[in-house]
Amino acid sequence: MTHQVHAFEPPERFVAGTVGPPGERTFFLQARGGGRLVSVALEKVQVSLLAEKLEELLTEATRRFGVSLPEAPVAAVDNAPLDTPVDEEFRVGTLGLAFDVDTATVVIEAIAVGEPEPTEELGGELEEDDDEEPDEDLDRLRVRLTPAGVREFIERARRVVAAGRAPCPLCGQPLDPAGHLCPRHNGYHR
Repeated sequence: MTHQVHAFEPPERFVAGTVGPPGERTFFLQARGGGRLVSVALEKVQVSLLAEKLEELLTEATRRFGVSLPEAPVAAVDNAPLDTPVDEEFRVGTLGLAFDVDTATVVIEAIAVGEPEPTEELGGELEEDDDEEPDEDLDRLRVRLTPAGVREFIERARRVVAAGRAPCPLCGQPLDPAGHLCPRHNGYHR
């Protein structure tokens, strides 16, 4: 089975977005560039964590390499919906981040869920091959962004995550339109 690497270095647009009504939203990372559009599905918590880790990466890059950090974007905020069609290439299992010091860019890699193809061992002992990544046989989306592009991505990702259902004031879990059984009330409605 051949794996695909969808590389956008840099993309024309790279955003987190959702499809569906609150409570049933599917989260996507979407990259567009060079006439291509790639959408990969992931969990809400992964979007939130990605924004958090990117923020930490920018802070660390500034501290260690003196990278000038752009302020949060004020104008030209990308609130547009995801480009259509939103065809899921794969579901994200792992997210990887790296800072390229030479180009002062951030590389984000979304790697598909799944097990690599098992390789047959014909000997009595299993050898560990440290040169090969365990997820090398999986599809991936690779995006290279400037610090300003990363900042824009973080801001939008946070808005997208926050735009869901309102949290319960007691337990913090999302409220459904019909209410919910709050664990703080021992399962009784208010």
